[in-house]
Amino acid sequence: MAFLDIHHLQKSFGAHRVVKDFTLGIEKGEFVSFLGPSGCGKTTVLRMVAGFETPTSGAIRIGGRDVTNFPANRRKIGMVFQAYALFPNLTVEENIGFGLRVAGEGKAAIARRVGEMMELIGLPQLGSRYPFQLSGGQQQRVALARALAPRPQVLLLDEPLSALDAKIRVSLREEIRRIQQELGITTIFVTHDQEEALSISDRIVVMHQGIADQIGTPFEIYNRPATRFVAEFVGTLNLVDADVVEAASGRVRVGEVPVALNRPLAARAGERISLALRPETVALGRAEGHDVVLSGRIAEVHFLGSVIRIRVAIGGQVISLDTFNQPDRPPPDVGAPVEVSISDRDLLVLAA
Repeated sequence: MAFLDIHHLQKSFGAHRVVKDFTLGIEKGEFVSFLGPSGCGKTTVLRMVAGFETPTSGAIRIGGRDVTNFPANRRKIGMVFQAYALFPNLTVEENIGFGLRVAGEGKAAIARRVGEMMELIGLPQLGSRYPFQLSGGQQQRVALARALAPRPQVLLLDEPLSALDAKIRVSLREEIRRIQQELGITTIFVTHDQEEALSISDRIVVMHQGIADQIGTPFEIYNRPATRFVAEFVGTLNLVDADVVEAASGRVRVGEVPVALNRPLAARAGERISLALRPETVALGRAEGHDVVLSGRIAEVHFLGSVIRIRVAIGGQVISLDTFNQPDRPPPDVGAPVEVSISDRDLLVLAA
């Protein structure tokens, strides 16, 4: 059994079922992100794990103990919110030590633990300041230290970086991951930002309309999306129309070009299906190992610094491809005729 076991969890608000059937096992020390758009149910699952919402049905176990009906203060869980939720009338030290005082620990033990936490978050010199005297990033560090100070079994983070600017977000997410690995604490991180989830997670749960569409490592989620929603939500995606020639062997035709997918298709000959591929798998011109060659014209060129994104019009479709910037080789001009090549191995057939 997993350390944190979420079993067939459901949650309804009146007639509206927000979480439909959610099952997940999280190992001790694992960092799992819930990724999805607003309204997909990810925060509701987090709040049920925390004890702030009661499941309509299902069970939650931590360390083999059923905590489904336990109040939040009996679950040994640390929670970090999007809006920091620091006490404005308490100093940094007092905020971090708040949970320890509530638990009845002695002054010496509290002071020692607060000092450890302030060193951990890299703010040992700011203990006497109040929240309004801190930056947003510093406030979120203090909120993290406050959640960790009582030595929780599980750490829950509800979109903790969404109120911060882009540069601070990157540095703080790396700091959160460092601290989590240093402490070895089991962690759930809720976000709608795919880059955050991909960069720091052991596993990702992609949520959609109250269910987990796919659970896997960042590598699996990005490179082998299981559904159309996952493929479109995580990363940039090309969708290519293809006509089925023979379903059993996976032979299709993209425009006039035959393509052998070498896997059976859940479609009949003559039907049209959509294939997906990532921009970085498409080569400009002919490339070794890329057997599918399509002709078109440059429709758009976007210079993004180290990467150049090129959109090529092929018949009635447009395919995006990414190539690295080369200072001695400018990108092609809009309207120029080009060939693009694809490996049939990189074409994904997506489930609904």
